[in-house]
Amino acid sequence: MPYTHLLVPTDGSELSVRALDQAIGLARALGARLTVLHARPPVPLPILGMGDAIDPATIDALVRAGRQNAERVMAEALAQVRHAGLEPGSQAIEHATPHAAIDHAARELGCDLIVMASHGRRGLEGLLLGSETQKVLAISPCPVLVVR
Repeated sequence: MPYTHLLVPTDGSELSVRALDQAIGLARALGARLTVLHARPPVPLPILGMGDAIDPATIDALVRAGRQNAERVMAEALAQVRHAGLEPGSQAIEHATPHAAIDHAARELGCDLIVMASHGRRGLEGLLLGSETQKVLAISPCPVLVVR
């Protein structure tokens, strides 16, 4: 089956940049559209559950920093695609669970292939959330190409 619309979730990690490279090559070879997706949590994970222990101004600063990081990640990914001569679509989503955001975007946009890194998050955040890639594999409406 020829793929016509690739969805590429990115978190800005080195592996997600490599996955985007693979997706760019595939999109060019197939003449397919490519949409870059960045899903970020509404509140940075390290502060969830801390309640009143954190000053509201600190929370606001962390949320602002998260938004700025998301904008940077998307700008870099879109520049990477454009540098390769393609005009990407883009989706930036604020969602508590990245795998659900990826699934929703794939369904909503009619994507027929998801190209994503085998893992991205590290440390405590990765341990608490588990593998988003594994979760996408379990619920995806279409094939998933996992890049290592």
